[in-house]
Amino acid sequence: MAFEEKYLDVLQNLEFAIVSVYKANNDLLDHEVQSAIEALIDFYNAEEIGRQPRDFKLSEESIEVYESVKEMCEFRLGRVKKDLTEMEIEPKPLQMKELLECLKTIKNSIIKWTKSGGRQGYLDFVKQFIP
Repeated sequence: MAFEEKYLDVLQNLEFAIVSVYKANNDLLDHEVQSAIEALIDFYNAEEIGRQPRDFKLSEESIEVYESVKEMCEFRLGRVKKDLTEMEIEPKPLQMKELLECLKTIKNSIIKWTKSGGRQGYLDFVKQFIP
């Protein structure tokens, strides 16, 4: 099974957090999302090895994406409980390595779709799959 298939629910959760910010601010650009994802990768790598994360100088838009995606990351790591409806089940917490691979997969997707679709290529691509 391909990585994307195995972690489809996690990738969808993280991309839902990104698209939520995009829907609230349709001027958001792929590079702002990429900056936020890179900062999160550094944050969780730093946590894993016990160092301070680098100080990324993020734009306001990138900070919004960072905070939205980080909240979802914390949930998927099992650190934050969300109010779930009766139909939803709480997902099994991810290992840090799994979360980092998901974030790297999203970063690679941003690079790919920006190259083929322009400044909002990734956002426009992923938006069509997120309700």
